[in-house]
Amino acid sequence: MELNKEVLDCMKALRRRLREEQAVDIRLSQPDAITAMLAGSLRSSDEQTRHLGLRLAELSEQPQPTTPSRPQPSVERATAEPAGSVRIYRGQRIYA
Repeated sequence: MELNKEVLDCMKALRRRLREEQAVDIRLSQPDAITAMLAGSLRSSDEQTRHLGLRLAELSEQPQPTTPSRPQPSVERATAEPAGSVRIYRGQRIYA
C-alpha cells in the first residue's frame, strides 16, 4: 500500500481522535497501525471518528472489519532455539 498525503492526513486525524476518546496510543510507524485504527474507530461512539475510519479503509484499500477485533493471546510453540545469543529488537527475537 502506498502512503500518500491524503492517507497520512486521515491517519493523523483518526489517531488524534482515538487518543482523545479512548486513550489509545497508536504510532504511525507500527506495522499494524492501520488495522489498530480501524478497530478503534469501530469501538468509537462518535460519528466523525467512525467516518474517518471508513475513509481510512477506503484509502488504504483494506476491508472495514464488521466487529471490533480483540487482540488474540499470542501462543508461542515450544521450539528448539538456536545456540548463540538472543536479543529482543522491537518485540522480535533476533538470534546472533
